[in-house]
Amino acid sequence: MHPRRPDGFDGLGYRGVSRDGLGPGPRPFSSGSELGPWVTTPPDIPGSRNLHWGEKTPPYGAGTPLGGAGSNEEANLGAGGPGAEQLNRFAGFGIGLASLFTENVLAHPCIVLRRQCQVNYHARNYHLTPFTVVNIMYCINKTQGPRALWKGMGSTFIVQGITLATEGIISEFTPLPRDLSHKWNLRQIGGHLLLKGLTHVIAMPFYSASLIETVQSEIIRDNPGILDCVKEGIGRVVGLGVPHSKRLLSLMVLTFPTALHGVLHYVISSIVQKLVLFVLKRDNSHNLPTESCTSVQNMLDAYFPELIASFAASLCADVMLYPLETVLHRLHIQGTRTIIDNTDLGYEVLPINTQYEGMKDCINTIKREEGMQGFYKGFGAVIVQYTLHAAVLQLTKIIYSTLLQNVS
Repeated sequence: MHPRRPDGFDGLGYRGVSRDGLGPGPRPFSSGSELGPWVTTPPDIPGSRNLHWGEKTPPYGAGTPLGGAGSNEEANLGAGGPGAEQLNRFAGFGIGLASLFTENVLAHPCIVLRRQCQVNYHARNYHLTPFTVVNIMYCINKTQGPRALWKGMGSTFIVQGITLATEGIISEFTPLPRDLSHKWNLRQIGGHLLLKGLTHVIAMPFYSASLIETVQSEIIRDNPGILDCVKEGIGRVVGLGVPHSKRLLSLMVLTFPTALHGVLHYVISSIVQKLVLFVLKRDNSHNLPTESCTSVQNMLDAYFPELIASFAASLCADVMLYPLETVLHRLHIQGTRTIIDNTDLGYEVLPINTQYEGMKDCINTIKREEGMQGFYKGFGAVIVQYTLHAAVLQLTKIIYSTLLQNVS
């Protein structure tokens, strides 16, 4: 949400000081060129990934983002009085927070089981449907407790933080662009994708440590500290810390598949999100709301299209890159002496003793020994994850629209 301020706000003029009467003394900041090094862009709506190139969420009160009321929007949005406007602000934050909570917390058990199925080359049950996934999650929860399905959640947040911090630092000290402008060219796109690839490579050892925490069985797992992910990631780089077998692949071997997966996931997500936003804006521009529900509809149109586009982008990228993700996780976990849960039974444990020589050998071995379906082990967890996410988004939308209608 962007705060409202008078046009031409410069700090001094807002307090009633005439700009013309400032004399030769210090001048107020009044141009974007003077503020460039000092002012940063305010954060976007919570839950927005801003994966689409060159676009941002429309600022509050800056006109109907979907071709709606135009100059009358402010009057429509404030039709319910100060209480309705305050509810709009609070509900907007709540919608984004609900999306983030679903994506990173409620969906974590699905991510845990999905990764365990991907690295379990012993498994006879591939869990391609959500029905078998729900059953095995119930068995694991019954035998090991709820903690078994939420293990490694803290490390996933740490990896996300390291990734964002690395991207910001690289873009600050190099000419690589962090965001693409509207007038982008091939050189700018290449630099932007290079930045994404470097970010994933730098975060790679911490991603490996987080992956181990999420798939390691709770039965033989000690209580890890919050920063164990960072400590083990650094140990992976310098070759110290947790003992590994001789089958452990070097970080140089993991660099290409990790960067490839990260860049492709970003590209697919960006393209899908941009297309979905375009379709939603075009459809909503042809269905203008009536006067009785203009305020409610405008606020819904301001928040939900980007959340829906982000949801669709993540879903498409995860589905399209699932085979590559299976290969990537097996390469990362090899030689780490990790013991996982038996995903066929829901109890007992299994060691991971693969001997892949690299990405190509891993692909050929899975295809030969497990068939093409072996690349999609645990795919039912993806269906459960995004079904849950869609249900929470729809429920949030119903509650939000009901509250706005009651206030209006």
